[in-house]
Amino acid sequence: MLSMIERAARDPSVDMDKMERLVQMKVAEDKRQAQASFDAAMADLQPELPTIGERGKAVVQGQTRYTFALWEDINAAIKPVLMKHGFALTFRTSFADGITVTGVLSHRAGHREETSITLPSDSSGSKNAVQAVASSVSYGKRYTAGALLNLTSHGEDDDAYRAAVETISEEQEILINDMLEATGSDKAKFLKWLKVERVIDIPAKSFDSVMVTLKAKERAK
Repeated sequence: MLSMIERAARDPSVDMDKMERLVQMKVAEDKRQAQASFDAAMADLQPELPTIGERGKAVVQGQTRYTFALWEDINAAIKPVLMKHGFALTFRTSFADGITVTGVLSHRAGHREETSITLPSDSSGSKNAVQAVASSVSYGKRYTAGALLNLTSHGEDDDAYRAAVETISEEQEILINDMLEATGSDKAKFLKWLKVERVIDIPAKSFDSVMVTLKAKERAK
C-alpha cells in the first residue's frame, strides 16, 4: 500500500480525495498491525511474568495492617521479561489535582496502553511532605503496573499462600488444557508463571485472567 501511495503522490492527475482516503487506510492498517503485534507479544509475555513476594508492610501503631509488593521488587522482576518481548513501561506524574500517576506500556511495534490513578498525599506513619508524595507515587506505580500487566503477588510464606487458595474446577481445568493445546503454548512455562505444578492447582480467582490471556494468544495466531 505504501508503494501505491508513493506512486499516486507523483501523479498530478490523481484525485486528492482518493489520495487522502488511501493515506487514512494506510494509517488504519498500521494501527491494526501494531495492535495485533502488541496482543501477540502480551500473550507470550504473560506466562513468563513472576508472582512477586510481598516484603512491604503497612504498620499502624505497631501493628501490621497488610503487606504489599515493593515497587523495587516489581521493577526488578518484570524489567527483563518486558525487554525480552519488546515492551517498555514508563510513567507520567501530575500534581495539578492530587497526585496522578499514569502507567504507559509501549510495544516496539508502535501500540501502547495506559492507565491512571489519582491519589492523595500519603502522610501516614509520620512521613514528612516529600516522603508523603514519594509514597503516593510509588503506590501509583505499583497499581498501574499491576493493572497493565495483570501482576500477582503473595505473602512470603508460599505454603500458607497456596493452602489458602481455592483452586479451579475440573471443568475449568479441561478448558485451560484445551486452550493450551489450541495455542501451542509451552505448558511448563505456563505452570511456572502461575507457580503451580499442575493445571488443577491454578487458583480459582486466576481463571478469568488466564483464559483472557490464552484467548488473546489464540486470536494472534
